Amino acid sequence: MEEEKNDKHVINLSEDYSAADKAPEFAPSSRKTKIIYLSSAVIVLVLLAAAAALFVFHNPLRKNIAGDKSGVREKKDPIALVLTDDWLYDAKDAQSGGLRGMPTASSPDLGMVFEAAPSLSENIGLAAGGAKDADNFRQNIDNDYLPLPTDISYEGLFYDYYFETGEQEECQKLFCPSYATAVAADPISGEAEYYLSVGLNSGIKEADFARKKLNLAVVLDISGSMGSPFSRYYYDSAVGGPAEEDEDADKTKMEIAAKAVAALLDRLEDDDRFGMVLFESAAHLAKPMNLVRETDMAAIKDHVLEIGERGGTNMAAGMKMATELFGPYAGADSGEYENRIIFLTDAMPNRGETSEEGLLGLAGQNADKGIYATFIGIGVDFNTELTDAITKIKGANYYAVHSAEDFKRRLADEFEYMVTPLVFDLKLTLAGSGFAIEKVYGSPEADEATGEIMKVNTLFPSKVKDGETRGGLILLKLKKTGDALNLVLRTSYLDRLGRPDSDEAVIGFTDEPHYETSGARKGIVLARWADLVKNWIIDERKDKAVLPPEPVPLDYYSVNEQAGLIVSGPVDPALGQWERRSSPLTVNAHYGEMFKRFLGYFSAEAAVLADPELAREKVILEKLIALAGNGEANNIDAPSE
Repeated sequence: MEEEKNDKHVINLSEDYSAADKAPEFAPSSRKTKIIYLSSAVIVLVLLAAAAALFVFHNPLRKNIAGDKSGVREKKDPIALVLTDDWLYDAKDAQSGGLRGMPTASSPDLGMVFEAAPSLSENIGLAAGGAKDADNFRQNIDNDYLPLPTDISYEGLFYDYYFETGEQEECQKLFCPSYATAVAADPISGEAEYYLSVGLNSGIKEADFARKKLNLAVVLDISGSMGSPFSRYYYDSAVGGPAEEDEDADKTKMEIAAKAVAALLDRLEDDDRFGMVLFESAAHLAKPMNLVRETDMAAIKDHVLEIGERGGTNMAAGMKMATELFGPYAGADSGEYENRIIFLTDAMPNRGETSEEGLLGLAGQNADKGIYATFIGIGVDFNTELTDAITKIKGANYYAVHSAEDFKRRLADEFEYMVTPLVFDLKLTLAGSGFAIEKVYGSPEADEATGEIMKVNTLFPSKVKDGETRGGLILLKLKKTGDALNLVLRTSYLDRLGRPDSDEAVIGFTDEPHYETSGARKGIVLARWADLVKNWIIDERKDKAVLPPEPVPLDYYSVNEQAGLIVSGPVDPALGQWERRSSPLTVNAHYGEMFKRFLGYFSAEAAVLADPELAREKVILEKLIALAGNGEANNIDAPSE
């Protein structure tokens, strides 16, 4: 309030002198003396007025109405004219293992999420949580590394595309599912397969959507592995190499991560709160949770860009300290504010719990309190096995960073959607004697499906373009169990305030080959492509497995089964459960032939669908086919059928 006090002080001075002017006159002995008194009073008033004007127009704390902001950030709230650099992390201090004190915080404000109003704009759509791209898979292929099976997820692949959802009527609610059927022959076996697509529609207009204010805790991995090149494996002896077209191939993961944080900070608004935690073997409080409008964000970005890497990787410690940052802001619903932790890491923890009692447990407990997590994978060796388990948790999602500039462009379009889950605990129940659910594509909880029930923990808002929704599809592969061709589908879900809603529909099938929508057709071709690629990765890694010398330690293979974290194949005894070296990209002769047969089907479908983005998958198929015809790949025996 310094500015207002100063201005008021000037006005009061003027008022005091005006009142003195009206006081009883002196009675001088002569007219000349009276004139002298009056002249002196006028001169004093003029001087005081000039001083007041100089004070008002040159007060360094006042807003610069001429537009010169010279170090002063103009804000709506006049209290926050002087910005604070509240950065606490000191690398030398952290070296001793000392941790800074935790901040105190006031109670959160309360409010609503949306201010809906009549609008003619296009609706937004919805997409499942979990992976939001297949970039880590693509980075490994581009750099001649063999991916992990978890590097490509169905929901991540679907989010790379726009789908016709089959919506027949305009949605008037938060969520309106739509359904389309398809019967299509398998391109390898020729057998008829039955599919049902679930379109994810919303009645919210794009112009009416506005994210909540945000309590954001950014957690940044500063461990030693973050100092390795972005396009190489940290634990490697340089197998493979960076793709020539990768603009950030020669930069370290730490450099890319710091730029990604800077891009995130550019998306924050004055009323958001922001805090930051750094972690390696231990966690360090870099910045307490404070309002953006009171923070010198330019100084904070400078500090972030100067961070260096060192130490081990204790993700659980980073998550624990980030959780503590929220203090009284945590709650089942935080009213006007959304609570989110954004975790930037290469996901190779070698210290700290990753079990239900550690990282996974903390993330789950946070979700129950309304604190949700976004994981951002940094580097080609980002371990998707761990994040695949974590992002099944309510409200969670994850992205892979391909380059700093690409991530910045993506945030410009998607940040508001990234931090705003809208639908929780979606269940679809299939009733009828003719079909059962065989497999689900496009949901991180796909493996939890039974013959009758499909579950999706979270739906996030998604872009709609030309009537199609990005990632707006979940695909059910059905198994025919009887002669009945009618299905009864019941859906139930909770909105973000915990209010239940439901929907029911009767769907008629036919045995004739058909696609009711182009969205169902695109979903099927992508699901089949991902199935084939995943099977190739699993078999290729099985062929490459080098068994450890006897005796085999008890915990050498699948570790932590209770937490659902199963390591695929033998673990390198020199590394931890989540650390890994690369494997060179190879294709055995059997899968070379499979890819050739599949390429004809894929090319024909891509021509019908006329989606230019499908060319990416065709290029990958062609690369794998070419690789199968070279080197020792041809000498690897085909897996048994």
